[in-house]
Amino acid sequence: MSVPFTAQLRSRPDVIRLGTGSEPVITIRVQVPEVWDTVRIDAPADTPVSVVKERALQAMMPDEEGSVAGYVMKLAGWEVLDERVSLADAGAKHGSIFLLTNRRRRPVR
Repeated sequence: MSVPFTAQLRSRPDVIRLGTGSEPVITIRVQVPEVWDTVRIDAPADTPVSVVKERALQAMMPDEEGSVAGYVMKLAGWEVLDERVSLADAGAKHGSIFLLTNRRRRPVR
């Protein structure tokens, strides 16, 4: 399966690969607006959303790694309430874009 066009837009050149490497994967993007950065992730569809969240935070915000609970994952504008579900069960498809953002909105100063 080729990389979707949306995965090529303004993302880091490196790709985070999850899983064993032998199973089929979907390519998703995770955006973190707090740092204006995006990372591409290749993961099996049965990967839990929480694993994707942890790896994205580790890659883009290493100082915030201990406060994983302070961030939420959103897909199509909706918060993924149970992050233990798989990417497929959350509704992610090949080329989906997740938003990983702070749970509490911060005022703009």
